[in-house]
Amino acid sequence: MIDFEKFRLENGLTVITHRDTSTPVVAVNILYDVGSRDEDPDKTGFAHLFEHLMFGGSVNIPKYDTPLEEAGGENNAFTNNDITNYYLTIPVQNLELAFWLESDRMLDLSFSDKSLEVQKNVVSEEFRQVYLNQPYGDSWLMLRPLAYKVHPYQWPTIGRDISHITGATMHDVRSFYRKFYHPSNAILAVAGNITTENIRRLAEKWFAPIPAGRKPFREIPREPGQKEPRRLHVERNVPFDAIYKAYHMCARNHPSYYSTDLLSDILSNGYSSRLYTRLVKEEKIFSDINAYITGDIDNGLFIITGKPSGKIGLDQAEMAIWEEIRTICDQEPDERELQKVKNKIESSLEFSEMNVLNKAMNLAFSELLGDASLINLEIAKYKAVTAGEVTAVAQEILKEENCSSLYYHSNHKS
Repeated sequence: MIDFEKFRLENGLTVITHRDTSTPVVAVNILYDVGSRDEDPDKTGFAHLFEHLMFGGSVNIPKYDTPLEEAGGENNAFTNNDITNYYLTIPVQNLELAFWLESDRMLDLSFSDKSLEVQKNVVSEEFRQVYLNQPYGDSWLMLRPLAYKVHPYQWPTIGRDISHITGATMHDVRSFYRKFYHPSNAILAVAGNITTENIRRLAEKWFAPIPAGRKPFREIPREPGQKEPRRLHVERNVPFDAIYKAYHMCARNHPSYYSTDLLSDILSNGYSSRLYTRLVKEEKIFSDINAYITGDIDNGLFIITGKPSGKIGLDQAEMAIWEEIRTICDQEPDERELQKVKNKIESSLEFSEMNVLNKAMNLAFSELLGDASLINLEIAKYKAVTAGEVTAVAQEILKEENCSSLYYHSNHKS
């Protein structure tokens, strides 16, 4: 059980506090309600670009990292399809410095032609290294537009095309910042040996003077149901063949999310999971195989991916996957198997609650999903899932017509 308090400033900034007296550090997390799904289809990658630009200095602080490091703090950030999240930890006695740093770059980020060009080059190089010059790196550049035809999940966080970043103008960047980076579009969560009274005082001092901004109106097209299988075959200079199968699944707030997550764990969570036991250890059809969910706020994807062993062809490998899918659809998992994956999730969630940074992050994200109190309901929702519900969701989503398959054919010559 994570106790917390919550208040909102007049400018719309939501502030969540959690008191943990066991640690000398405080975690400060600011979640901005903007991800790659909020981008213009012709100007993608901007949410991720901003993750970099936000460390380039603000109106009163030329270099973000220097004062934080001198105060014993650490920081980082991440972007995904739905959110951009900035976080730091700092000794409790230096907490006000964190409020100064974060409020200043929310107030007025420092934009210069030089800093923009530097970060564009950094992101462009990341695009090349991670997506273009790495084996299987371009898989999501192909799989997302194969699975999504309408929804903006059709491009990855890095962007649809590298030219969208290299062509970004100062006007583009300033417009994106003004639209999304302001108090009414942010959630601040603070966890550590703090009091709500002190956090309220610091929030009023440093964040309250920032203009509220207008909460962006989000009108994202709903992806229509997939009615027939989609397939894409590519040949690449990769060491082994590979297969990626993407099935449409429910949104993060849907009641079936928990049974879907448990389904993926039954199939592929650990060396005793079904896919690993059957297709790697016993039949030796795959050298590696995984199943997981994307966990997106809007309707996401259930992914199965694997690399066939030796001379096993992709057709034979795919048939083996379908056999395991038929098994899970035809027969409910026994109680022991279901309880095993529930226990793993419960221990993972409980362990994450020992870390103040994780608690700050999870409180902010839960608030975005509807209310911070949702953080205390997760374990119970997983525990309540029945074997019948797991099988029902398998029957609903693991259908051929609901699947987009990407086949990597290796042209590697040994």
